[in-house]
Amino acid sequence: MRVVILCGGMGTRMKEETEFRPKPLVEIGGRPILWHIMKIYSHFGFNDFILALGYKGNMIKDYFVNYEWMCNNFTLNLRSRDRNFHYECRPEDWNITFVDTGLETNTGGRIKKLERYIQEEEFMLTYGDGVADINIKELLNFHKSRNLVATLTGVHPLSSYGVLDVEDGATVRGFREKPRLDGWINAGFFVFKKRILDYLDDHVILEKEPMERLAADRQLAIFFHHGFWKSMDTHKDQQLLNKMWNENNSPPWKIWKD
Repeated sequence: MRVVILCGGMGTRMKEETEFRPKPLVEIGGRPILWHIMKIYSHFGFNDFILALGYKGNMIKDYFVNYEWMCNNFTLNLRSRDRNFHYECRPEDWNITFVDTGLETNTGGRIKKLERYIQEEEFMLTYGDGVADINIKELLNFHKSRNLVATLTGVHPLSSYGVLDVEDGATVRGFREKPRLDGWINAGFFVFKKRILDYLDDHVILEKEPMERLAADRQLAIFFHHGFWKSMDTHKDQQLLNKMWNENNSPPWKIWKD
């Protein structure tokens, strides 16, 4: 089963980084967040990817075309151009299709532009800026059990602020630093039947009209994920993910083995 990753957005809320490179190449622990996302899927045996490119998409192509020498030490003979690699990281067994889906195309339009590359009756999709300790096989099994057009993953978001517990009208009895909220939000990590393409056109935003129509048609399920999830929307998010990676031998989304 193929995994589509949306890599085309401009990442305007991360101008400190995305002025120079696309957001999927912003690094966590010395590797692009895109690499982390692909490692999550690969851990469960899904190694066939389609990258929907847009803003600075050629940089993503360059990263993977030159992957071997970018992640390993090597000896180069300048005359013969022969290279001898000293492998520190094993090559990934990934099959990657790179598709230019336009600079300003919306999310639904990017998927629609991949139609010729999606051959199977089902495929998975996620965003190029979020990581989780999600069990992809459980997600897929849930989707198949529901037999609907689309399944999205829902998570409880964290509050952006600390919350005060108040009693007697004005007495603070406790303080919760950025607690997990009760509602559910879309965390990505979708599974779709190919019929999702009937809900899309070249200009539509996936999260708006198509999702509303799927819900109205009772063709949208939610897979509840109670574990870790974090999107990298701002420079502060990047700093937090890097801190988690650097201070923890096994950050929560690192479900693969080295």
